[in-house]
Amino acid sequence: MRREEMLRRIRERADAGEPWDIAVIGGGATGVGVAVDAAARGFDVALVEAHDFGKGTSSRSTKLVHGGVRYLEQGNIPLVMSALKERGLLRQNAPHLVHDLAFVVPNYSWWEAPFYGIGLKLYDLLAGKYGFGASKLLSKEETLERLPALEPEELRGGVVYYDGQFDDARLLMHLAMTAADHGATLVNYCPATGLLRDDEGYVNGVAARDEETGEELRIAARIVVNATGVFTDEIRRMADAKAEPLMVTSQGIHLVFDRSFLKGETALMVPRTSDGRVLFVIPWHGHAVAGTTDTPVDAPSLEPKALDEEIEFILETAGRYLSRPPTRADVLAVYVGLRPLVKSNGESKTAALSRDHVIHVDTSGLLTITGGKWTTYRHMAEDCVDHAITLGRLRDEACTTKNLRVHGYLNAEEEGEEDPLGVYGADAEEIQKLVTERPELAERLHRDLPYIAAEVVWAARAEMARGVEDVLARRTRALFLNARAAVEMAEPVAHLLAAELGRDGTWATAQVAEFRALAKQYMV
Repeated sequence: MRREEMLRRIRERADAGEPWDIAVIGGGATGVGVAVDAAARGFDVALVEAHDFGKGTSSRSTKLVHGGVRYLEQGNIPLVMSALKERGLLRQNAPHLVHDLAFVVPNYSWWEAPFYGIGLKLYDLLAGKYGFGASKLLSKEETLERLPALEPEELRGGVVYYDGQFDDARLLMHLAMTAADHGATLVNYCPATGLLRDDEGYVNGVAARDEETGEELRIAARIVVNATGVFTDEIRRMADAKAEPLMVTSQGIHLVFDRSFLKGETALMVPRTSDGRVLFVIPWHGHAVAGTTDTPVDAPSLEPKALDEEIEFILETAGRYLSRPPTRADVLAVYVGLRPLVKSNGESKTAALSRDHVIHVDTSGLLTITGGKWTTYRHMAEDCVDHAITLGRLRDEACTTKNLRVHGYLNAEEEGEEDPLGVYGADAEEIQKLVTERPELAERLHRDLPYIAAEVVWAARAEMARGVEDVLARRTRALFLNARAAVEMAEPVAHLLAAELGRDGTWATAQVAEFRALAKQYMV
């Protein structure tokens, strides 16, 4: 994916006066999912993202591809069944990025084993042919064998069940590349500045600005899709200044620790916390991730901040179940994500709001898709493009994404589970070629993390990385795994990027300073 080439396509279309079939605003899981679906059906698609792909919610999840045990408890069977099916399709289509993970629910009271055991058997049943493995009851000894770091005092046993895990930002990048492989045009750092309208006032395109040059762009389209997550209402107000808010936002934080706090390859799931949510402690990229919270926020922001009480809540809850309770000093990183939740009459608690997606059409013809969850992004995109075909009077084309392999597709057996470049799938070979050509690119960027210099070069050349944050937060996951280590990596990354992007030393220095300022809020 080369940004200059993408911008050239947008200019040429505008000069020729040819409208795109679909213009998408928003480069997160929902928007990029729509671009993949539409491009795979053969439509001409242009997507603009105000910042970097996945800068918002889509890179800040709990890293799970799951049906949602909690939604089962709420009685939302259709959402659970849909998510479990999508979980199976994701593992089928992106095995280099989605894999099975065993979860243990520990039992400390006599009633917990039968209660959670029955619930998780229903979870297995709903998955049908898309199941990841059968749940079963465990003895105390079997539970501790799977979770050696668990608090053994008063432990009676546990229940093991299986769900999926992924790297959210890496999957998003490979989805963007999948869309590009099918002819879609995608540009980051190109915010929508307004909506174009025809003589009757209907939306028929997007005005955007290239943040790097200030160039104003006009993207005429038969249908415009608003897929901006927590910023949905901002775009809707471009179409109608008096639009009633559709969204309510809550934030969830995650704390990242050294892997020694969890040990083993099994995740811990606490089914009921004091705030009515579930708490996960999961192994991820050689670390342990604990989360999450559900705190209502008044307005969305690009870099939400963790509240002290949220940090204490996770430390205290995790500490009750781990034999070595973590402290603030043990936190390597804290990251915060905002949930795009659709308003519900009479429901005040964000934790109880539905995670179903909603499609809304404004009187101006703007098509909005919002809500939902990462796991169901493909189904959401299919639904959205079906609506776009009707509204935009596009030719009828069937969805093809159920069996569409995601860019980089490679079976886990082919790649080797422990390969640090495994998340790149088939692209790992290209990164190895860079190392063969320039052996110095094999150098690790930090002793505590597995990333090498060649990954920075690849991110700039093939994955549209435009700055240090793009590389350290989303092309690699350094900032999310160890914020202090990421700060130490910033300078060498800036120099590698400067060489690739044709930038000077002043740019590199400014990039390092910006990244250091950002990284402070990922530290406790």
